Amino acid sequence: MLSRVQRINAFANLGKFITSTENQEIVEDWVAYAKSRNNWFTPENVTRSLEAIAREYLSREHLEKWAAQYPEPVSPKKVGVVMAGNIPAVGFHDALSVLISGHILLVKLSSDDTILITALLNKLVEIEPELTESIVFVDRLNDSDAYIATGSDNTARYFHYYFAKKPNIIRRNRTSVAILTGDETSQELEALGKDILQYFGLGCRNVSKVFVPSGYDFTKFYESIQHMDSLFLHNHKYFNNYEYNKSIFLINRVPHVDNGFLMITENKALVSPISVLHFETYDDLEAVKSALKEAEEKVQCVIGHADLHGILPFGKSQEPGLFDYADGVDTMAFLSQL
Repeated sequence: MLSRVQRINAFANLGKFITSTENQEIVEDWVAYAKSRNNWFTPENVTRSLEAIAREYLSREHLEKWAAQYPEPVSPKKVGVVMAGNIPAVGFHDALSVLISGHILLVKLSSDDTILITALLNKLVEIEPELTESIVFVDRLNDSDAYIATGSDNTARYFHYYFAKKPNIIRRNRTSVAILTGDETSQELEALGKDILQYFGLGCRNVSKVFVPSGYDFTKFYESIQHMDSLFLHNHKYFNNYEYNKSIFLINRVPHVDNGFLMITENKALVSPISVLHFETYDDLEAVKSALKEAEEKVQCVIGHADLHGILPFGKSQEPGLFDYADGVDTMAFLSQL
């Protein structure tokens, strides 16, 4: 059985493989193939995701610091992972956690992301062949000793029913929000545009709602993100969503503002459709914090000024590190206790 040091070495070498210019052609093949199977996975977004994985997850220093916080389990277990597929390689952190812990990974791929997770794990096995028996791609997870599953609120009920008798982490729908004060610079608002629109807004870390002071004017925000227009106007899946939601607003006479690729409308709901940003006004910032505290099971992260305690800076929502666990549930602590 591989030691944890050997497992860390394998993943660190995978990070070097992704970023090495010598392997650029292979990685570009992964990118192109992923795009051919899922039109949401544009080359820019897939490349961005792979680079973030290499930088944030596969740095040897990051891996050693992270793994050192957790004891190794007494014996390896078979951990079934139901992968998400909403953004490129989003399930990789779960795979990494299971394997660094020393368990056997049973992978149930998302139909939306069959290419990238497979390519990354196959390359990992090439780098460290002794991991071959620790990675198994499956259609069913009947043999699992524990489960990690990510899905919608509806599928989470299904997971709870079938996985209840064994240790599990079951994740539901989440989204992210931002708090604006009206003092944001153009650079901060441009960065907020990334938080909203990166990966076309499909991730749980994408901002789908902003809280703004009463009377807030979105003109400066729109001016700050206008240069992004070509990216979203030229992606037919995103633009089809934009045109559909715009027609719904017009037919139903829903008040909104529109810059040609992102509509903003007042709505108390946390989750907004693709191409739509919800906003809610406030007079008391403390009341916003209280409301978000009550909704914490639905909120992945909060974006805003650094002086607002407990929230991420603008532009950082889609740059999670190893310790940024989905739903705030410590995956590694769960795995170390199996």
